[in-house]
Amino acid sequence: MNIYRKAKAAHLKIGRRGENIASSFLASRNFDIILRNYRCSSGEIDIIARDGSTICFVEVKTRRHNSKSRPARGLTEKQRKRIRKAANHYMNKINNPLMPFRFDLLEVILSPWDIRELRYWKGEIR
Repeated sequence: MNIYRKAKAAHLKIGRRGENIASSFLASRNFDIILRNYRCSSGEIDIIARDGSTICFVEVKTRRHNSKSRPARGLTEKQRKRIRKAANHYMNKINNPLMPFRFDLLEVILSPWDIRELRYWKGEIR
């Protein structure tokens, strides 16, 4: 296996770990997890959950504790647009129910053995 593949595999593993932590965090706060890693031609949504009567499209950003920037800084405008398009695709797929929805951001910072920090912003992605 070449170095590039190992680096990519490690990056995906960290992302998966962050999404698992995020799902547990949301479930512990009485969110209903509807889907994880929803993909369509427009983009991907990490977690689709329900907070009461509100559908939440949650982007999870995960970094190691020694990263030089906050995980949320990795959320680009291009990604925001893809998330909004994917959310519209999902809403169309479920026949556009008359339910409120929002775009949330969950930031996970990992130490080698544990969660160093977790931050959650409701309605952060616009």
